[in-house]
Amino acid sequence: MVIARLNVPAQGLWPPLVALTLILVTRKALVGLLAGGFAGAMLLAGGNPWEAYLAVFRDHLAPSLTSPWKVGALAFTLLLGGFAAILEAGGGFTALLRRLAPPGREAGRRFQLAAYSLGLICFFDGLANSLMVGRVGRSLAAPCGVSRVKLAYLVDSTSSAVACVALISTWIAFQLSMIDDALVAVGRDASAYSVFLQSLPYNFYCWFTLILAPAAIWWRFEPGPMGRFESEARQRKQSSAPVAHDTSGSTTARALIPLAALLLAFGAGFLILGRPDPFGPLDRDALTSAFGSDQGPQVMVLASLVAILVAFALFPQTAQGRFGPAVGAFGQGVRTMLGPIVILIAAWILGSVVQALGTAEMIAGLVDGESSAALLPALVFIIGALVSFATGTSWGTMGLLFPLTIPTAAAMSGGLDPAAQDTLLHAVVAAVFSGAVFGDHCSPFSDTTIVTAIACEVEPHDHVRTQLPYALVTAVVAIALGFLPVGFGMPAWIAMVLGGGALILLAWWRGKPIQT
Repeated sequence: MVIARLNVPAQGLWPPLVALTLILVTRKALVGLLAGGFAGAMLLAGGNPWEAYLAVFRDHLAPSLTSPWKVGALAFTLLLGGFAAILEAGGGFTALLRRLAPPGREAGRRFQLAAYSLGLICFFDGLANSLMVGRVGRSLAAPCGVSRVKLAYLVDSTSSAVACVALISTWIAFQLSMIDDALVAVGRDASAYSVFLQSLPYNFYCWFTLILAPAAIWWRFEPGPMGRFESEARQRKQSSAPVAHDTSGSTTARALIPLAALLLAFGAGFLILGRPDPFGPLDRDALTSAFGSDQGPQVMVLASLVAILVAFALFPQTAQGRFGPAVGAFGQGVRTMLGPIVILIAAWILGSVVQALGTAEMIAGLVDGESSAALLPALVFIIGALVSFATGTSWGTMGLLFPLTIPTAAAMSGGLDPAAQDTLLHAVVAAVFSGAVFGDHCSPFSDTTIVTAIACEVEPHDHVRTQLPYALVTAVVAIALGFLPVGFGMPAWIAMVLGGGALILLAWWRGKPIQT
């Protein structure tokens, strides 16, 4: 790695440094992001606080609110938060888990696989996933001989990791807006959704987390203190107490049908609105054109509205009627997303400020040469993992890193061929996502970690210390067999096979005999 001279004034580093410092001190992403944005505005305004205050709204916030992607992101995030609340209040997920985990032989393993599967089904929001799966699973864990900390690990492993790679979720709007801003900053004419899709094979931490969890279930891989908790749970198992389970298909349909409607409306929306000829042949070029179009904001909002209407129609009749409770649940779900919305807006402000200051060009000037470009995905993941673990905020980490890393990757890849430039861009995008999810998965300050512990009725400290060994193993494999190899030219699918295979072999080698 060669150190190069800086061609941009060092003041460009102050906004992200201020943001990171305050996030670390206050544990609040909003405070850090807003302070970093204002610090940058002060530099641009020559130290005039009043002019900086006006510029935050005039030059850095107002343009964001005229962007179709960003307005769509706000609307979609609020709507999907309400949708998740309706599904939880309707009781469909509770019935679904009971159907997936009937009593009998190997009830513990079946229950864990059912909880994992339900986490995959709740792909649309990390916090909603943690709340719903944790709440409905905690009463079934003890009769099946499963500790609640193991349930919490499974719930947490299928919350942020699933939401981060899902094609439609409350995360996708934030992710696409960050990618779009970064692409504009480097002058690259590309669809944010297309870049997101092409980054998915490189999102090693998320995929490896989803691979390790079922392997740990199947072979009873219980590293660290998890083994003691699981042993005690199996000893306390009340095999004589039957686990009630719902056999009513109509109840589970309240969860599955709205989710199917969401996915179908999402796909149909892109195929109809995203192509010049909606009724033309569906070949590869047509699909690429549809999902890479600029119709993403409209499609996401329309799909969520369709799914909400279906969820309303299937909401169960109560003593208070059907409409009132459903509307109340929807409103509560929307309110839970107001905090993330404000963080999203603060991240937009900071991104606009650091772009105006040329911060990314400065960071790119610190390193030079092809070897630096090859190491960049691994370095971005490590930095993102450290920031997200120390702060507990995945969205704050993405908001901090995206305005810096994508322009940096573009500047460092200038001497590479076009294919290598695309690979570096997609790997760096995925490394930001992976690093952000690492902290969201296991940080003691993460809202997802805390909500998961509360939903599963375990102490947050116990949840963190039993989950951390899994997260660290996954992170090491993601670096050693994922981000480093692809940085030096290995195809992503080979890295995925090597990393996933290594985790499966580890679970098999260090697992314990299954007892029924």
